[in-house]
Amino acid sequence: MALSNLDDYFPDWKEREALAEAMIPLIGKLYRSNVVLYCYGRALYNQSVTQLMKHHRYVRQVAKNELSEFETFPVLQAIAGLDLGPCHVDLGKLATKYMEDEVSSKMSPEEFVASECASVLGVTTPPIAEPQDVVLYGFGRIGRLLARLLIEKTGSGSQLRLRAIVVRKASADDLVKRASLLRRDSIHGSFQGTIRVDEENECIIANGNVIRMIYAPSPDQVDYESYGITNALIIDNTGAWRDMAGLSEHLKSKGAGKVVLTAPGKGEVKNIVSGINTADMKESDRVLAAGSCTTNAIVPVLKAMNDHYGIECGHMETVHAYTNDQNLIDNYHKKNRRGRGAPLNMVITETGASSAVVKLLPELEGKLTGNAIRVPTPNVSLAILNLTLEKTVNEDEVREFLRNAALHSSLQRQIDFTSSPELVSSDLVGNRHACIVDGEAIITKDNRVVLYVWYDNEFGYACQVVRVAQKLAGIRYPLIPEDVIKMGF
Repeated sequence: MALSNLDDYFPDWKEREALAEAMIPLIGKLYRSNVVLYCYGRALYNQSVTQLMKHHRYVRQVAKNELSEFETFPVLQAIAGLDLGPCHVDLGKLATKYMEDEVSSKMSPEEFVASECASVLGVTTPPIAEPQDVVLYGFGRIGRLLARLLIEKTGSGSQLRLRAIVVRKASADDLVKRASLLRRDSIHGSFQGTIRVDEENECIIANGNVIRMIYAPSPDQVDYESYGITNALIIDNTGAWRDMAGLSEHLKSKGAGKVVLTAPGKGEVKNIVSGINTADMKESDRVLAAGSCTTNAIVPVLKAMNDHYGIECGHMETVHAYTNDQNLIDNYHKKNRRGRGAPLNMVITETGASSAVVKLLPELEGKLTGNAIRVPTPNVSLAILNLTLEKTVNEDEVREFLRNAALHSSLQRQIDFTSSPELVSSDLVGNRHACIVDGEAIITKDNRVVLYVWYDNEFGYACQVVRVAQKLAGIRYPLIPEDVIKMGF
């Protein structure tokens, strides 16, 4: 490359950096008005300058589109100048459409955006009639990540509002210790914002959200109404109760409205994986489960592959990060092998994910087996899907299909895609998708394919739980642009 071209990199970076800086207040203002911006499925709100620039770079690497801040900024300015009702706008896809569509490119950015957003112009109806009170029952790994997400997504305060956390009091300084665990996380880093502790009123104030800490011995012994909480959506992340009888105990408490379990439900409890069977949710449902992290990770990819290629049979092996259920050092455990020290051993154990798949995708009944290996890493897991298909395939074909599924399909919030040959598990901490397909690791032979599917079994799963909670609360957003490609699923 000529020296003159090399000298262009830094000035180009500084120009794009300035545009990214100018985007932040526009994105924030829109977010507070319930207009949520994305770039090819990646959230743009509450992001730093460099994070915004990285999201643009992702489009170049994965979507194979030379999208930059120079293209998105005029479109963002046009969006900010309109009186839009609540909606989700994919700024990256909108800018791409403006550049590539022959008709659209002849318009001004303002004319184009007004045309694309016509359905929400001047709409004043909020996403839901009244803010939905949310209570976290339990405050472990998933509970604290759910708290972070709910606080982050407060927006204008008219949607999901985290009002309380219910735990059993463990010590005199319980509130301070739990606030500290919310503030600092060894895996996911520090809380993005400010946290205050009001010991007199037993509250945590996080980014202005007043969150009551309620101490109760059981789910049926809480008077939520006495705290001003009504019709609450209880998210039970303890896993202590998983059947209808146990989870329904929550509904005996005053002010409780509905329950979501952050684990696989048993018996008649309906398991919902966001993006897969949310249509099965009914307004009358009062108790639901969000399935397991592994089920959420593998079902979107299995559905895409089965609908497009057909699956004759397959085996799923999850290489799973160790969890709090295991022992730190060797000790008694009711399950085989899990009593051995988690940071020191690979542990073969069982998983219910393969049987859970059949409940969500009944067309795969009798076609899948599964097992699990717990490994000495604290977060991010890997599902290996060894599938026999009804069609002969090659690596490039499967890679392109799954890349498009991640970018353009109805499962783009669930399936992410990476093409990096150097990626390892720690690179995916904090990924918000249910799963990430490793495009460089795909193996095919005739009608057999091996897929390596990563997932942040903590944060990615928590994002899926929040999506279920939003649907259960009746929150629906128009999507702009509506460009979902019909891919057979």
